[in-house]
Amino acid sequence: MRFSTLLCPTVKVWAMSGETTAATRFGRGTVRSYVDEMGPAWVAGAIAAGPATMGSLLSAGAGFGYTLLWVVIVSAGAGALSQFLAMRLGLLTERGIVAVVEDALGESWAWLLVADAVLASGVAQLVIMKTVAGVSATMTGIDAGIWGVIWGLVLAVGLAGRGYRFLELAAKLLVSLVVLAFVASLFVVPIDAGAAAAGLVPSLPAGSAVMAAGIVGGAVHITLITMHSYTMRARGWTERDSDLATFDIGASMLLVFGLYSLAIFLVAASVLTSTDLTTIGAAQALGPIAGDSAQWLFLVGLAGAAVSTLGANTIVPPFLIADKFGWDTDVSDARYRALLVGVALLSIPGAFIPGNVLGQLVLILAVGTLGTPFAIAIVLYLLNTDTVSRQNSTATNLGGVALLAVTGVLAANFVREQVAAGVGPLSGFVVTFGAAIALATLVLGGKYVREELLA
Repeated sequence: MRFSTLLCPTVKVWAMSGETTAATRFGRGTVRSYVDEMGPAWVAGAIAAGPATMGSLLSAGAGFGYTLLWVVIVSAGAGALSQFLAMRLGLLTERGIVAVVEDALGESWAWLLVADAVLASGVAQLVIMKTVAGVSATMTGIDAGIWGVIWGLVLAVGLAGRGYRFLELAAKLLVSLVVLAFVASLFVVPIDAGAAAAGLVPSLPAGSAVMAAGIVGGAVHITLITMHSYTMRARGWTERDSDLATFDIGASMLLVFGLYSLAIFLVAASVLTSTDLTTIGAAQALGPIAGDSAQWLFLVGLAGAAVSTLGANTIVPPFLIADKFGWDTDVSDARYRALLVGVALLSIPGAFIPGNVLGQLVLILAVGTLGTPFAIAIVLYLLNTDTVSRQNSTATNLGGVALLAVTGVLAANFVREQVAAGVGPLSGFVVTFGAAIALATLVLGGKYVREELLA
């Protein structure tokens, strides 16, 4: 068995299809060259390994102890699989996902995908900015509102002026720093190995559905799925780069994101309680519990995660909107550059949003989970039609359907909890949005059965 098959289970799934993969072509490159060239999945990883995922992990660990550890483990594998499916579609079509959807399904489906992804990423952008500004204020003593303006301008100038490769480099550096900070914190926090082992047994306690949806939603999110074709295009990757692209996903989502999630969850489950979860109270609570080193490691990790996620999330709406209108998705096109600046500046008001940011972070991930099954269904549909030259194998489809089922169940549980808590303006919007996306997903499934299986 080749090393690349051991590195990432998704590589093995693809290899079972009999296609040319990293497992069959790994000898043409070296690990070192792959490390030098990898990048697009790290931009997705910068969003996944962000404060919203952190909020879900902290809430789950502090509220339910080690019970949801199995969800943390599953989320890393699910995230890698979803990126693998998105990668296949991007490499086989060499186009952005919105343009592919419009050609294969029509303009209405393309607009629905754009609206779904832009809504999820736009709401997240505001709360992420609040996190970045809040952490910056805590570490420097300067008002969070001032930091919101500063970070908005930095985003606008950096992304519009330097473009994608600047973002990719920043993502690699910051994500690596974040993971090192949180892994280091494990050495100053006591871990109950027995309780952690018990948490590997699947269970979903009452009231934990939002946390579970948030954890999985951090790894398997519509923004990560839709952006991947554009980041690979920015690098000029084609089907010939499938081995590098697979290694990229394995290193970023499976390994690095997995370590990030595991470290944060174990810290929270070991020493934090639900009373610690106010803004950055989790980091501050580590001081008297585990020492100042743990507190500052956590603050540094939180700051790095927030900044990297803010930058990576900013490019998602411009990618999708520009592709829908047929514009170039790089800074050489003034229209795309204007979209980048607009999204960066529109994120500034997020610094002034009141309330507990960790609760808001969990909620925005859970809301994003509602739209994720639709994105997965879109990708699976396209990968099993004449849109691509080589359709999915049975093994790959089984993995995709399992992913669709997991995200669908989590989304349904989240909606159920919202209804049980009483339908208000926000929960009413969540229920309506979830119902509309669920209906679209079912219609798409019926369309595939009618046109591809019964034709």
